[in-house]
Amino acid sequence: MLVRDAMSTVVLTIGPDHTLRQAARLMSARRIGAAVVHDPDTCGLGIITERDILDAVGSGQDPDLETTSAHTTTDVVFAAPAWTLEEAAEAMAHGGFRHLIVLDGTGPVGIVSVRDIIRCWAPTRRRTVAAAGPA
Repeated sequence: MLVRDAMSTVVLTIGPDHTLRQAARLMSARRIGAAVVHDPDTCGLGIITERDILDAVGSGQDPDLETTSAHTTTDVVFAAPAWTLEEAAEAMAHGGFRHLIVLDGTGPVGIVSVRDIIRCWAPTRRRTVAAAGPA
């Protein structure tokens, strides 16, 4: 199975000047765990995750004053739609992160998460176990 089969095509793109609270509200409303941060003046594309927001708030930073630019990961590993789920999972495990922005020639086309991969693999695992019979 390929990344294009598992990825979410709902890509929330926000700017570097959004506050953490604004980012959290937008992510929560869409029930997603990451947003693409687009900053054409500096790094281009980055990612902010629910974990980044949680860490900032947990350390006492004000979510109404802190902007996404200060909490965006800019050293991003991107996936291609034609990657296998194994390649995506390996990149996530190696890098220690749970989301990959999926790029094609025109820009971001999706985000794939660990949860997306598990959703794809779990039904296959159940069929494999069921076909093998009782242990």
